[in-house]
Amino acid sequence: MFKLVTIPGDGIGTEVVASALQVIDALKEKHDLEIEIEEHLFGGASYDVHGEMLTEETLEACKNCDAVLLGAVGGPKWENLPHEKKPEAALLKIRKELGLFANFRPAKVYDALVNASSLKPDILSGTDFMVIRELTGGIYFGQPRGYDDNRGWNTMVYEKYEVERIARLAFETAMKREKRLVSIDKANVLECSQFWRNIVHDVHKDYLEVELTDMYVDNAAMQVVRDPKQFDVIVTKNLFGDILSDISGMITGSLGMLPSASIGSRHALYEPIHGSAPDIAGRNKANPIATIASVAMMFEHSFSMQHIAGDIYTAIEKTLESGMRTADIANPGDSVASTTEITDAITANLEVS
Repeated sequence: MFKLVTIPGDGIGTEVVASALQVIDALKEKHDLEIEIEEHLFGGASYDVHGEMLTEETLEACKNCDAVLLGAVGGPKWENLPHEKKPEAALLKIRKELGLFANFRPAKVYDALVNASSLKPDILSGTDFMVIRELTGGIYFGQPRGYDDNRGWNTMVYEKYEVERIARLAFETAMKREKRLVSIDKANVLECSQFWRNIVHDVHKDYLEVELTDMYVDNAAMQVVRDPKQFDVIVTKNLFGDILSDISGMITGSLGMLPSASIGSRHALYEPIHGSAPDIAGRNKANPIATIASVAMMFEHSFSMQHIAGDIYTAIEKTLESGMRTADIANPGDSVASTTEITDAITANLEVS
């Protein structure tokens, strides 16, 4: 028996989580799985009811389950709240409270979508790398922080143990792939990055089979677009990972295609990397593939059922190969499928796999 907490959140979050649950229901029936599912409010939806984005009840539920599935949070309605009340603050809090120190964001180009990106197909074809972002340290959490009428300030700080554990996880991941790791920093100007680089190289001594390369973040941003196939596993700090993973997402054609897994020593949270897209919310236009692929990552990392994760990825690929496209990945002249239509197609492909 597995216990799953869903927190659909705001905007299209409710729609894409509904798609994911449809896929999970099909898997439960096909594989005779016992998964208890419990839904909680989060983000703006929670604020409208409780006056806070993350209640203690939701947080406790997330701490007492096997995995959390998140849709999306935020929107214009809540943009003018004080900083500590905004959805982004709630996201940072849940990551910190659950100890989710590592964010996995795969950048994989499906063959059927090689023409969906603004990059040339020959540059994209075969791209398949993993960005591992440190998630609970760095400038987003460092103190002191603040601003007044004359200046604003933030602190980028990392403890040795924070860098060691993310580096070790990155090397372990590289060992299961092509044994190539790129550590991205800004060591030429930031002391914090010099510290990061030193610790990563110390950990490398335990993984000498892995080829380790250092790269400055500005060059990395260029290289991801210029030659994405050069990468296998990337590890980087919180701020740089936030930016680079979105760049990596866009080279695949759409943020609507990219899943993620945020993992700690005991807890894990899975979510698409796109936002709440209030402009299309409630219109049955959202691309659910990123959320469905996040479910695949959940079966892989939290439930240790790699064969089921593989079934989900295969069902997604079959659906794309059939020519089905949501608006965000459609080319001119393509017929556009709705959220429910592409979810139904993926579910059908799961059932026959």
